[in-house]
Amino acid sequence: MIAVLGSERFALEPASSDASFRRYWRVIQDGSTWIAMDAPPEVEDCGRYVDLARRFRAIGINTPEIHAEDRAQGFLLISDLGDRVYLGELEDANADRLYGDALGALATIQARGPLDGLPVYDAPFLRRELGLFSEWLLEGHLGLRLDAGESGMLERVHECLIDSALEQPRVCVHRDYHSRNLMLTEAGNPGVLDFQDAVVGPLTYDLVSLLRDCYIAWPLERVRDWALGYLQLALQSGILREEDPERFLRWFDLMGLQRHLKACGIFARLNIRDGKAQYLDDIPRTLGYVLEVADRYPELVEFATFLRRRVLPELSAG
Repeated sequence: MIAVLGSERFALEPASSDASFRRYWRVIQDGSTWIAMDAPPEVEDCGRYVDLARRFRAIGINTPEIHAEDRAQGFLLISDLGDRVYLGELEDANADRLYGDALGALATIQARGPLDGLPVYDAPFLRRELGLFSEWLLEGHLGLRLDAGESGMLERVHECLIDSALEQPRVCVHRDYHSRNLMLTEAGNPGVLDFQDAVVGPLTYDLVSLLRDCYIAWPLERVRDWALGYLQLALQSGILREEDPERFLRWFDLMGLQRHLKACGIFARLNIRDGKAQYLDDIPRTLGYVLEVADRYPELVEFATFLRRRVLPELSAG
């Protein structure tokens, strides 16, 4: 870092934290700032971060520029995209504009984003993620034990969601494209963070991550309008070839249900394994999305009943 800055005279202050093992520090020198990332190499792969940051920047996505790297030690010095996180900036009056920018960047990622060398979001991958809901929320956090009928019902839900995901065109998927990973920037809005887990996967995954965000909720009709607006953008960009709004919205709904079940499991795991209890507060909103979707599809009504009968009372009691 000193070699880049040219001096040992600089200040450090905590910049942010996230749900991973990474830590971030803001480096301040003579009115300029950078971000120092500490990513323990035994649990984080900063080389993947560097590679994808550069590949995304090459197609015009506003990811941090890499100024210095020590992959063996897990240290990076990257450009500072500021501290205006979308989550803290979004409000009713600016949501159309900010989401418009985010959807435009998403279209670029899906139309031109890297595919070579990325893991594929295949059926085993999706199934492992869905298993987090049972392992960490139902069993780990709530102490529930499912009977044979409930286990069979949950497996049928999993297969329905996996089948829907695999029907979709495959694109570059950021995999955490939401309001805590997008920065409001003066130029090239939005700044895009936390992209190191990108995969090749379903078209609607990042879209539903953004529009049915685990950290902020919008009215159903507004979300639907944004989603259908992105359908038109995907058609214009060549990401999608056939216009079928009903099928697209079903993909969107069921992909969101898969993601939200996974997220509920991850929030419970962050509390149990990592001592980050603050994420438990996001479970009710996230389960609300699950129920909203499950109530609209006949094949998921039994699952909605299970959630209301077995899961929500235990959450409320806790």
